[in-house]
Amino acid sequence: MKKNLKNNSKRSSAYPKTRNSGAKSSGRSSSNYESFAKNKQAPGKKVKVKDININLKKAEVQVCVSRIVQTGGPTIFISSDGTGTLSLKGFVSAGERAFPEIEEGDCVRATIEIGEFQGELEGNILKVFKLTETQKETFLEDLKKIELERAEVIVPEFLVKDKILDKLKPRFIEAAKEIKLAIIQGRPIIVRHHNDADGYSSGFSLERAILPLVVAEHGNEKSAWEFFSRAPCAAPFYEVDDSIRDTANSLRNVAKFSNKMPLIIIADNGSSPEDLMAIKQGKIHGADFIVIDHHGFDEDVISKEVKVHINPFLVEEDGSAFSAGMLCAEISRFINNNVGNISQIPALAGFADKIDLKNPGTMEKYMKIAEQEGYSKELLADISLVIDYVSRKVRFMEVREYIEVLFGEPRNKQKELVSLMAPYIRNLDAKGLAIGKDNTEIKEIGKVSIQRIDIDDVFPGFGFFPNAGRVVSLLHDNLQKEKGVVSLVTIGVMKTAITIRATNEANFSVHELIKFLTSNLPGAFVNGGGHKNAGSISFLPNKQKEVLKLFDEFVKKSN
Repeated sequence: MKKNLKNNSKRSSAYPKTRNSGAKSSGRSSSNYESFAKNKQAPGKKVKVKDININLKKAEVQVCVSRIVQTGGPTIFISSDGTGTLSLKGFVSAGERAFPEIEEGDCVRATIEIGEFQGELEGNILKVFKLTETQKETFLEDLKKIELERAEVIVPEFLVKDKILDKLKPRFIEAAKEIKLAIIQGRPIIVRHHNDADGYSSGFSLERAILPLVVAEHGNEKSAWEFFSRAPCAAPFYEVDDSIRDTANSLRNVAKFSNKMPLIIIADNGSSPEDLMAIKQGKIHGADFIVIDHHGFDEDVISKEVKVHINPFLVEEDGSAFSAGMLCAEISRFINNNVGNISQIPALAGFADKIDLKNPGTMEKYMKIAEQEGYSKELLADISLVIDYVSRKVRFMEVREYIEVLFGEPRNKQKELVSLMAPYIRNLDAKGLAIGKDNTEIKEIGKVSIQRIDIDDVFPGFGFFPNAGRVVSLLHDNLQKEKGVVSLVTIGVMKTAITIRATNEANFSVHELIKFLTSNLPGAFVNGGGHKNAGSISFLPNKQKEVLKLFDEFVKKSN
């Protein structure tokens, strides 16, 4: 028995014994595998896994065994022929390993009796033997061809016309094919996304496309939890901490359940140099990556490390004209042509990330689609607000069912929740803005106004809403609205970090600031990322004053 067999006591120990040349011999004697001629069972109809149904009763299949699970009843051989996945069951006695000569990676021919267990079609093994090495090689070649054919993408029309989408279309097709192939091959998929409305829109769009395909491939609802997970990243990049957690959990599942290492999709993060270490760390252990992002970078160091890298900047376009949630909503339709409840997401994500300022025409088109789904701009703004609030409370939790409600599954509960929460959250925002306005300092550096608030000195800290980044955004928008300030940089200063928002007129760049600080103050170990005009940096606490002095120099130098 393989050491990594899963012990699942949920299956009945009274499961019927495997029918070949006797219950005892079914799991013990190698002579039972040698030839079909030695077994008196009538041969079943030769079929592909995709054609198996409950009315078939008996069938002959040729499959490759990818996993073996030992339950408290039968032994389960999870197998595939490229057209689908099927669990084959052998039983000797309760909890005893049946057919010990069959190991993971073996290819077999089996006559099975079709049955059903907890809504899943399964095959009770009547007789089985391994293919020869030559037969196995031929079978695996055919299996690979079938998998690649099934992973081919049926290319849909985009929801709207936009040159950014047209330029990225080949990458969409490539990414969708890799994702479909991972599903077909029984490979777990992990979606990691930024912890805001655009990030959740990205993750939810991918989830809606992928989950139905996973369930269809494995034939049971539990596979949606076994082969898919989604979790937010608190930082504006895929941290090595997240990578280690994803890798460690995956390695445990490989050892415990014979899972494969995952395909990890990073959404609304992933394109920056800060993501590189985490991606490389995961690759060492066998994980693969797809990145779907819209944040800027000075140099593309990610594409060579991942399966597919999607970002408007890679096709000489501006990421502030198309958010990650918008991209993922479009990509989801390439992955699954029948995906539902995503038509309103591009408008939701785009307005949340202020894409209308850069790309108003496309946002207007997406808004019309959202209106057809019953969403007004005001409702989308409220949903975005609630998502931002909830994301701060659930932090690293997946909370799949709660997020489904936020995105309209079902719609009536979504509207009820949002109508309850949005006024409450707006009051919190108003309180945070009032506190911020009473405690900001404004100074002029050349033509640029610098608005500063010392977060640690003013706000209570952990758990307070709005958090530092949101407070800075509220103050930044408010000063422009109330005072008409055009050339503005707003900073939220903490002991070890600064959160930054800037207008285009300020000629500011978070990425250039990081390079400037790193060059002039290497001992501060400055790190960070984000958009050109919005992001954050971190540094050693004893270097805060020097960082702030250099920050002023950078603003002066840039104007």
